Amino acid sequence: MTTELRIGPEAVWLGRTARDRAEAVDLCGRLLLRLGAVHPAYLPAMHERERSVSTYIGEGVAIPHGTDAARTLVERTALAFVQFPQGVDWGAGNRAVIGIGIAAHGDEHTGVLAALARVLSDPAKAERLRGAEDAATVVELLAPVGAEPPP
Repeated sequence: MTTELRIGPEAVWLGRTARDRAEAVDLCGRLLLRLGAVHPAYLPAMHERERSVSTYIGEGVAIPHGTDAARTLVERTALAFVQFPQGVDWGAGNRAVIGIGIAAHGDEHTGVLAALARVLSDPAKAERLRGAEDAATVVELLAPVGAEPPP
């Protein structure tokens, strides 16, 4: 049975800056580490994944995550939302303003990623997410479909 993963306010860092994609991936990894979701060795695996295939998915969003082999370094499934208002060059002409770090054993993260896809397909909601000024906005926009709002 899959449980719905919710992103909470403790997993949201707004208004961050990064010199480049590597530093942005580091920030996403450090937030996953701070959340207790991964072992420190997961962070290099996030860079390894990025070197093999870009995690940029469009609409100013990248989803850095570790390699398949790094799943053994995941303590618990979690997502980490990091906003870069000035944007970060993600290569190939892509500029990310949001990095969503993923640590997952199985498919628990798919509900939030489905919510992300839903938000990104709506230009007004996508703009709200990119320009979010508080964690509550991010949590609301990325709530799984049909989920009760947080208390």
